[in-house]
Amino acid sequence: TTNNKQTNKQKQNTTMKCIILAGGHAGRLESEIEKDESGRYSTLKGVPKALLPGPNGQSPLDRWWYCISNSSYHFSSIYLLTNAETYKHYERWATTNRLDRKNIINDGTTSATGPRGGVDGLDLVLRSQEVDEDVLVIAGDMMFDPESFDLTNVVKYFHNRDGNLLCYYDMAEDERQSSRGIVELDRENKVTALFEKPAEGVTDSRAASVVLYCICKEDIPRVTSFAESACDNSTKATLGSLMSTLVKKSCVHGLKLPDQFDLIGNVGLGDYERCLLRHTGYEERFHKRPITHHAYARVGLMGNPSDGFFGKTISLSIKNFHAQATITENDKLVLEPHPLNDPTRFGSLEDLNTISRQEGYQGGLRLMQATCKRFYEHCLDNGISLAKRNFTLKYDTNIPRQVGLAGSSAICTAVLHCLMSFFGVTERDLPKELQAKFVLSVEVNELGINAGLQDRVIQAYGGMVYMDFSKELMEKQGYGNYKYIAVKENNPPLFWLAYLSDPSDSGKIHSDIRRRFDAGEEDVVSGMNTFVSFTDDALAAIEAGDYNTLADLMDKNFDLRRQLYTDKCLGDANLQMVEIARKHKSAVKFPGSGGAVVGLCRDEGSLWHLQRELESNGFVFVKVIPNLNRKKPTTWSRRDSTSTTSS
Repeated sequence: TTNNKQTNKQKQNTTMKCIILAGGHAGRLESEIEKDESGRYSTLKGVPKALLPGPNGQSPLDRWWYCISNSSYHFSSIYLLTNAETYKHYERWATTNRLDRKNIINDGTTSATGPRGGVDGLDLVLRSQEVDEDVLVIAGDMMFDPESFDLTNVVKYFHNRDGNLLCYYDMAEDERQSSRGIVELDRENKVTALFEKPAEGVTDSRAASVVLYCICKEDIPRVTSFAESACDNSTKATLGSLMSTLVKKSCVHGLKLPDQFDLIGNVGLGDYERCLLRHTGYEERFHKRPITHHAYARVGLMGNPSDGFFGKTISLSIKNFHAQATITENDKLVLEPHPLNDPTRFGSLEDLNTISRQEGYQGGLRLMQATCKRFYEHCLDNGISLAKRNFTLKYDTNIPRQVGLAGSSAICTAVLHCLMSFFGVTERDLPKELQAKFVLSVEVNELGINAGLQDRVIQAYGGMVYMDFSKELMEKQGYGNYKYIAVKENNPPLFWLAYLSDPSDSGKIHSDIRRRFDAGEEDVVSGMNTFVSFTDDALAAIEAGDYNTLADLMDKNFDLRRQLYTDKCLGDANLQMVEIARKHKSAVKFPGSGGAVVGLCRDEGSLWHLQRELESNGFVFVKVIPNLNRKKPTTWSRRDSTSTTSS
């Protein structure tokens, strides 16, 4: 679902105010520095939190200023809130960085009086500067990687939506929910709840709120009202409680940030050291080695081609063939063409003609490029801010081409999983069912490939999967219901696969069935409903280990397909493979759109004779190796810096 609506803000391309909050007091940290007898931290005495040295000596405020300067055209004014004790430090910093001194706001507090509180400080800036624009609010003492973070993405995402914006990141495994503000979001990336440092078990969310907010002009009076209410009750209102109120009374969108943001806040010396070590590790170790993902070929065992007609199918991932993609960090973004599938050099013009005639012009390079384009757009539309880092991306595949084993979607799926790992996009951001829908959008909308969901689902899930594409489900949620099927390990079915060595005679499989189905032709509609019944019966047979019934259903599936599509559409070579299989008493059907057949051997003793006859007639024969390992969640993120390869 996208939220990219045309709003008044988007049409006017408005600027906004930027407010950096640095008015807190480093009481605990200052006290521990005073007590430290090693002398290592003597130079940090009296240094404000936002000016403490980070990795490479760069302070949090310097890092923010780097990002703000690169996005300065978005801001009509930039203000920095500080306190009476640290004012002179920030005044000197402002002079060095060419920030007008009059934009440094002194809140008048000292360590004796204590801080004003985040909301009260924000309200002071809003009132004293008579702010009447949208505002960007930043905690100046947050540690993050400025090279990977793009502030412009945050501002653009906010300007393209109505309401306010709250940023968050996915917590590392060693972070406790009770140490952060935790947000819950709906499928449209709207914040539905915000918990301030919740106890374990209050929420399953691991989305940690960051003090990086965009508050729309219309909600500024709510900030003032909230601050006044807290003052009347003699309490120091936190920014988290303010945003929690806005979530309840207004619209707050969520935007996922690419990395962890550590708020120095009220920390001790040990916390500060750990924060330094963590971020130094990110910036020195991240993605120095390649990440590789695989996506496997599949065979449709039952129900196809009804998946394109609100039907049901069963599909099996197989280890015999796979596509793989590899991504490595690089200064430039480079898509490497495959030397065989995307040739650019030829022995002669005759050689070029022969290769082009046999293999066409549709290599994998376009699949990589289209997947990258849609990935960027998906993240932009769905509240995921991508890190500013480039890469080299390449692919390889041994899936036979043009024989209906889902070779194109395998490349797209492997590339998608590489991009997800590289940019820290997890299955919480893009669940398996939506990964399949994403890959389909790449092939159909970007490249004009005629395709359905079945292939993309099995490559996202792995294993053996029962899929229900009923019209009600598809119209309600945009995808089907998918269920893993457990296969009895001590009694696996004996599947085999044969395919054309030259797929030029694979037939025009889809024919005019789509037109006839859409016109409500009774034979076609009834036939698709029969495929649904076959699939339900096959599910029961597999779960019971009754492979004789499954074999009978596979034969019925093919016979019905032949009846609907006619021999002319199926192609002579495809029909020859079916005839040979049935001669040897093996069940057989099409695993995809044509060019291959999948069989289930009723008699293992006849398999050798079946193989010899198929090979003697020029077909390629392989015993199917089921890939029954279910896909593990893609949860790799930048914080898991030791995990550089997954498949």
